[in-house]
Amino acid sequence: MSIFLICTLIAVSQSTLESERQFMTSVQKSAGNPSIDYAIWLLTESGNVFVMLPFSILLLIIRKTRRIGMILLILLVLSSILTGYIKCGVDRDRPFLDWIGSELPFEVEPDSFSLFCEGRSWTAGFPSGHAARSAMFAFVMVYVLSEKFPRGAHLIWIYPILMSFSRIYVLQHYPLDVIGGFILGILLAGYVSKRLKLDEIFLPRKI
Repeated sequence: MSIFLICTLIAVSQSTLESERQFMTSVQKSAGNPSIDYAIWLLTESGNVFVMLPFSILLLIIRKTRRIGMILLILLVLSSILTGYIKCGVDRDRPFLDWIGSELPFEVEPDSFSLFCEGRSWTAGFPSGHAARSAMFAFVMVYVLSEKFPRGAHLIWIYPILMSFSRIYVLQHYPLDVIGGFILGILLAGYVSKRLKLDEIFLPRKI
């Protein structure tokens, strides 16, 4: 929690904004390869609430994975509300830089729910909702798969790391935005998983 609070204070102070802009400018120099640009665009769109929602509902419907689906659904709702309100409080603008890469099939989707800021629904940037959701998803799925795949399960963490980078690459967020979102996602997932006893999925089922 303290790390997230530190990130929030830095975001409010705007003290790292210039160095973050320079970093994003250097990242943008690698844009322009259609294959890479499209792959990163698809990756960043996978963090949309409306992409993760059907997957969570499917897990909720299946009896064996019902608790997992319920936890993911609750996390989606909580993270959407919480990131929305934090964005209003921090009031940190998105990069607003011009995309110089390949023409994408559709416009890049900003964070789905930053709707609590009057007049600034899509312009507030800290923390990143996409980074938070992907980190929550990874936390839950790594825990669920860790018993059967104790080593391989941790490879799932590659997903939120790449998601966070993709939000920077497509100019939707500054680096601090995705770092804050990533940390917030882990904190939320840990809290909700503990409260709803995610560990009980490993207990023998009653016949």
